[in-house]
Amino acid sequence: MTSPITYKSAGVDIEAGDALVERIKPFAKRTMRPGVLAGIGGFGAMFEVPSGYTQPVLVSGTDGVGTKLRLAIEWNMHKTVGIDLVAMSVNDVLVQGAEPLYFLDYFACGHLDIETAATVIKGIAKGCELSGCALIGGETAEMPDMYPDGDYDLAGFAVGVVEKSKILDGQNIQSGDVVLGLASSGVHSNGFSLVRKLIKHSLETQGACPMTLDSKPFKEAFMEPTRLYVKPVLQALAKHPIKAMAHITGGGLIENLPRVLPEHLGAELVRKNWPRTELFTWLQSTAGIDDNEMNRTFNDGIGMALVIDANHAQALKLTLEALGEEVYSIGLITPRQEGNQRVLLK
Repeated sequence: MTSPITYKSAGVDIEAGDALVERIKPFAKRTMRPGVLAGIGGFGAMFEVPSGYTQPVLVSGTDGVGTKLRLAIEWNMHKTVGIDLVAMSVNDVLVQGAEPLYFLDYFACGHLDIETAATVIKGIAKGCELSGCALIGGETAEMPDMYPDGDYDLAGFAVGVVEKSKILDGQNIQSGDVVLGLASSGVHSNGFSLVRKLIKHSLETQGACPMTLDSKPFKEAFMEPTRLYVKPVLQALAKHPIKAMAHITGGGLIENLPRVLPEHLGAELVRKNWPRTELFTWLQSTAGIDDNEMNRTFNDGIGMALVIDANHAQALKLTLEALGEEVYSIGLITPRQEGNQRVLLK
């Protein structure tokens, strides 16, 4: 008599999936906030639009963690990539002036390792908790033959809300406005295809990588999660007339800042106005690239840029510093120079 061919023998373990859901429920519960009507466990998550808005506008964002996951898998360091996942979406939603409300995740793998998956999703819940948004749903997909054993991928989806009259669209930006930069916590979650190549190059040519960078063990320096700017920036928005914000992700300052500027304006940034960390110094020297290329590839130490009238810049800087941010005046808005890139690095 032949053995029955079951879903489990085909590579999908329903019991493991159920066990994972039970493991993550306590972490998700800590992220609950007013508005959640139905969360993890149902077919669809429900969230009630908060009261107090005259014309509420929902703002959504989605992103992943990119090839930083390759290092997480190779180094067996899974605790922080969930925070990265949340940060990449909620920081994007934030730049339009929106408060993140809820988050959903997608975890895909070839074979479900409950310990690894629970560690990752615990990080997702932590990122939501630190951002004040609820983790109300997601999907765990076990797909044999799609991913090698031990590999997984992540995607995340955030939804926020902003009063229509308070949307930050950058249309009132003027020449002479100040660009403030908020320090990043490291490479965040962009540029890791180059990072991995540089690590490999250093091992092949030098036989080793630095023991530490910025007083952290080498691997921890690169796995430091993306900084969550939500809570301090929302507090600052309530007090100061911020005109626009840019989340500095792939493309760096040079590619991301123009996304929030009117077509007739550009910016001049002064590189010496913010510090170069050991991590970014190592990346630049190992790659042998100039400042311009650094700021098109990495965040280079600035994870969020804010544009504000010069008369209000110092007050905004002091507020953000009091809330724990490292803030630098990194440049000015200028008329756009035809034929040149819109962000010039001096």
